[in-house]
Amino acid sequence: MSISARLEELGIALPEAAAPVASYKPIVVHGGLAYISGQLPFVQGKIVTGKLGADLDCEEGRKAARACGLMILAQLAAADLLERVECVVRLGGFVASTPDFTEQPQVVNGASDLMYEVFGDCGRHARAAVGVPVLPLDAAVEVDAIIALEN
Repeated sequence: MSISARLEELGIALPEAAAPVASYKPIVVHGGLAYISGQLPFVQGKIVTGKLGADLDCEEGRKAARACGLMILAQLAAADLLERVECVVRLGGFVASTPDFTEQPQVVNGASDLMYEVFGDCGRHARAAVGVPVLPLDAAVEVDAIIALEN
């Protein structure tokens, strides 16, 4: 089954791929790997902002991380790479949070669970989930990815 068909089966519509907010490329392909720059959580065209532990709870953060995952998929689709995904190698999750918030892994599960939902076992990946004091544009979460591509 194609990835596009799988997304349709799951009822997932990808957002429009976001343009870079600074001086970088959204995706660089090298040596059979697609490196996807950090994606912010766009929901209905607006970035989910705030800090986990102050402005947002864990479930809201998980939904924001899922939105980042959808943007990763949107970037792959925009580059005509979505159907070439062999496996998700690694996700890097950054969570804007208060010093006492310690549920970053549960937040980033929003993106990780999406990859498994879409790609099955090929969506299982290595990962980091890091708490940070602030992210670009006051985003609550940012997620980057390394994706192995089929030839």
